[in-house]
Amino acid sequence: MANQEKLRLGVNIDHVATVRNARGGVYPDPLRAARIAQEAGADGITAHLREDRRHISDADIEGLMEVLTVPLNFEMAATEEMQAIALRHKPHAVCIVPEKREERTTEGGLEVAREENKLAHFIAPLRDVGCRVSIFIAADKRQIEAAHRIGAQVIELHTGAYCDAFAEGDMETHARELASLREMSAFAHDLGLEVHAGHGLTYDTVQPIAAFPQVMELNIGHFLIGESIFRGLEPAITEMRRLMDEARS
Repeated sequence: MANQEKLRLGVNIDHVATVRNARGGVYPDPLRAARIAQEAGADGITAHLREDRRHISDADIEGLMEVLTVPLNFEMAATEEMQAIALRHKPHAVCIVPEKREERTTEGGLEVAREENKLAHFIAPLRDVGCRVSIFIAADKRQIEAAHRIGAQVIELHTGAYCDAFAEGDMETHARELASLREMSAFAHDLGLEVHAGHGLTYDTVQPIAAFPQVMELNIGHFLIGESIFRGLEPAITEMRRLMDEARS
């Protein structure tokens, strides 16, 4: 029987920093966005410090660690530099994601099975200092089993293909991706992993995923930041929270 705890919402603030960096100034401030998200009901804040620092900066991470009253989910590549930053700050959670400099955004899940030994040694020090380690992966049994073997406490299932199929009107692929996410959520839960999900979720796509009883957290960013242009950040988050709760009830 899956855990029936309230579904948590993690708000990713990366793209507030994207807008700021487009002009090279200090506005809009990602820390201000994080505070608004907290007040609007976010259960956590997600920030991805990329190797090229294209959006979130080192100073942003320092500021978030100082001001947040909800947990920080620190997304990062499996590099020595990022490991050292995480070990210094000791955020509540660390999510290991794949990263390529030429990509616009994270394009797929981490290849865990091929890098099992390396990743096991990489995450061990993070666990030792008290970080909850999450692995961002595709809804694939082989990758989930590998994440479990290396000692990750959490997996985050990549919902990008599911969301892209909906946006393209390819409902056959959309249904197939949803079924895979449902099956793999249950599989991971049965292994004892905590299941999260995210990437590309919108008001139109969130409810089927939110309805999975095994999923404990959704991480949503780009859509909410975009929607905030039209309705404001707090109302945008409030509506997402309402849809998630409705799906879970």
